[in-house]
Amino acid sequence: MISTRGRYALRVMVDISLHQGDGYVPMKDVALRQDLSLKYLEQILPALTKNHFVEGLQGKGGGYRLTRKPEEYVIGDILRVTEKDLAPVSCLAHDAAECTRKPTCKTIKFWEGLNDAINNYLDSATLADIM
Repeated sequence: MISTRGRYALRVMVDISLHQGDGYVPMKDVALRQDLSLKYLEQILPALTKNHFVEGLQGKGGGYRLTRKPEEYVIGDILRVTEKDLAPVSCLAHDAAECTRKPTCKTIKFWEGLNDAINNYLDSATLADIM
């Protein structure tokens, strides 16, 4: 399940892309338009900034803007930065230890298929597609 962190990050990215024009978008404006807590957005933005999805400017006229064009942002990448992992089961998580049951697991192929379907779908859409 995608958490509020991932869902809000996606909403923030869409809002910035729709409102940035040639300048920076204040987070208080995004919070108001999206009906989100500014405090919560302030917890999400460092991950987006650290991974170069947005850049920020403090002070008068400051805010955030995208670092590239909306069509260059893959939805799966945005969610992976905020969610850390999109695996449907813990044994397929990125940092999971190799499951000792894997060689005899009757369900692993099903879960791998679901994992592939999820990631392929998320990687097939861009921020521009959502806009």
